[in-house]
Amino acid sequence: MLTELRNKAQITIPKEIVTSLGLSEGDKLDIFEKDGMICIMPVVVYPKDYVDTLHQEIKELKENIAKGKKPIFDSIDVLFDKLENNE
Repeated sequence: MLTELRNKAQITIPKEIVTSLGLSEGDKLDIFEKDGMICIMPVVVYPKDYVDTLHQEIKELKENIAKGKKPIFDSIDVLFDKLENNE
């Protein structure tokens, strides 16, 4: 699809692409150049405290596994319930 570079280096992403990717106003897009092409990729941005919490949980899990403490679940459903409820 053809689009035009406008004032202040702005472009419009064609509606068909926006719709097919499920994008909406306020979504974040990473724009970068690669091999002479302009690439636009949708991204998800998480709050820093959320990412820090995940890092801490992963660190604790690795430490527990290193100590031989491995969680055991009766089924995959129990595992997912634990993950969803953040127990």
